[in-house]
Amino acid sequence: QVRLVESGGGSVQFGGSLRLSCAVTGKDISTKYMAWYRQAPGKERDLIATLFTKGDSSISDSVKGRFAISRDNTQNTLYLQMNSLKPEDTGIYYCNFALPPRAPWGPGTQVTVSS
Repeated sequence: QVRLVESGGGSVQFGGSLRLSCAVTGKDISTKYMAWYRQAPGKERDLIATLFTKGDSSISDSVKGRFAISRDNTQNTLYLQMNSLKPEDTGIYYCNFALPPRAPWGPGTQVTVSS
């Protein structure tokens, strides 16, 4: 059974930075396309960053140039470095496989950016 546990969220001011982590058990993330998703208040969950097995990535236009996705294969952990945060980045952040079938969703981690 795959388990995903996100952490690292918090409350920051406009322009601040956070680094999110996603600890994965039950699957070697180096063999999977991994992704971060964001669910803003009152909206659907959206894909914002994808990390491919060879290490290249795809970043949503809404966060391009500010967010970076990476992984530590030895820790089986996925990361999202978030810089120059804006109030519109507020939401719950989740990690999961980028392609179906996805793992059961974790609890997510809340990010709140104040202006």
